Amino acid sequence: MKFYNSLIKYRLFLGIFLILAGLVLNLTVSGFWPVFPLYLVGLILVLGHFFFGPLRLIQEHLESGNVEEAEKVINSIYFPNLLYKPIRSVFYTLKGNIAMMKQDFDGAEKNMKRGLDLGMPMKEAEGASMLQMGMLSMQKNDLKQAESYIRGALRKGLPDKENHAAAYLQMCSLMMNKREFRAAKDFFRKAKALKPTTPQIVDQIKQIEKYISRIPG
Repeated sequence: MKFYNSLIKYRLFLGIFLILAGLVLNLTVSGFWPVFPLYLVGLILVLGHFFFGPLRLIQEHLESGNVEEAEKVINSIYFPNLLYKPIRSVFYTLKGNIAMMKQDFDGAEKNMKRGLDLGMPMKEAEGASMLQMGMLSMQKNDLKQAESYIRGALRKGLPDKENHAAAYLQMCSLMMNKREFRAAKDFFRKAKALKPTTPQIVDQIKQIEKYISRIPG
């Protein structure tokens, strides 16, 4: 695994080195065909860097909570438009996630919209991205847009019960704000029935449970 990560990290430099080494050998020692494998491997590594990017490294840093290193890798991608389209979509989504962690909500929204516009490789990933967009809209107090995004996320599908519970709780809050109390209670029951384990979601359920039984509907 470490070898593979190192290869991703340095493949551009390794690819350029192999192409230059092939060129030198081609001009000084042998003909084209004996050094063709150097050209071929070097070209594959260089194209792999620009077409696929180092997204595996970004995800690894984000999963470990190392936002600073993830941002360094993101910033090392100078030509995102060269990335293969589904990977470019993931790139902008990850860039939006980093912006969100830094509480740069405008930057997060801008990049996540780019990712959604390009189309996500999986429906669940698109749903998760739409859920994040909904949460961003709630941060900006754009409740109508937030509801649209979160309903869209539930339609597209979400990757796990934690995301589903988060979506239902957000809908519960939105419905209470609209004074649609019956719908709010229904979304709350759905969230609680999933028995989520994420501490923030569990705490949110406990807080809502204190007063939701007292509201009409």
